[in-house]
Amino acid sequence: MITRRLLLAAVISLISTPLAYSQDKNQNEPTRLTFDVATIRRSNANDLNGGIKPLPGGNGYSAKNIPIKLMISLMYRVPMRQITGEPDWVDNDRYDIEARTDGSYNVDDLHTMFQNLFADRFNMKFHIETKEGNVYALMLDTPGSKMKVNGTPEDYKIPINFGPEGAIGRRVPMPYLCWWLGQQVQNTQRPVIDLTGLVKSYDFTLSFLPELPPDVSKDNLSPEVRDRPSIFDAVKQQLGLKLVPQKGPVEHYVIDQIDRPSDN
Repeated sequence: MITRRLLLAAVISLISTPLAYSQDKNQNEPTRLTFDVATIRRSNANDLNGGIKPLPGGNGYSAKNIPIKLMISLMYRVPMRQITGEPDWVDNDRYDIEARTDGSYNVDDLHTMFQNLFADRFNMKFHIETKEGNVYALMLDTPGSKMKVNGTPEDYKIPINFGPEGAIGRRVPMPYLCWWLGQQVQNTQRPVIDLTGLVKSYDFTLSFLPELPPDVSKDNLSPEVRDRPSIFDAVKQQLGLKLVPQKGPVEHYVIDQIDRPSDN
């Protein structure tokens, strides 16, 4: 239950960031983005709560009681089941990380800084293997998107939160929506890839029956939630999109090296 609570807290905190194909990618750029200061410590073993999010104003990132594998998953927006080769401590040990910058940066830059933190403080190296596999393609349904375009400036808030009506999306880009939808259909083991052609950020409400663990019955849900449509029907009816099962490229992140960081 602790792990599920941490995963939920982290998943809803994830902000979109472009995938990087190598930890060395940004070293070829004129300015390598890094945090000005970062403290890394093992979490208190008795702490049951955790979360990860960018700081208001874009001047850093905060992670509390989170496994490193989950951090990697969030910063590269890749499901944990597609990360392999790591030692056991990456999955099991939880860390607190407080990282700061002197200036204000957008969330894409903050995620690049966190990726470089993995390289610098964890000596992490990895490669990507792309294989054909089962995916869900997110596509436009007929007659098209029902989501509202939101062109407001970056606000560093969590894009999708759960409320009484369901999932409330505010200023959600398509890469983030695909990653988030993939978390909602984890039992299928299919990542969601974006074939919508939509390039802006959007507001929406998505009311659906959540995927339940095998040991949880629908009878435990309130009648209001129990009567909601499946996420597949909800995406069609409420967003004007559709999840189409098909074959597609699935990226697997293979950890070649990662070291325990020293506490500081």
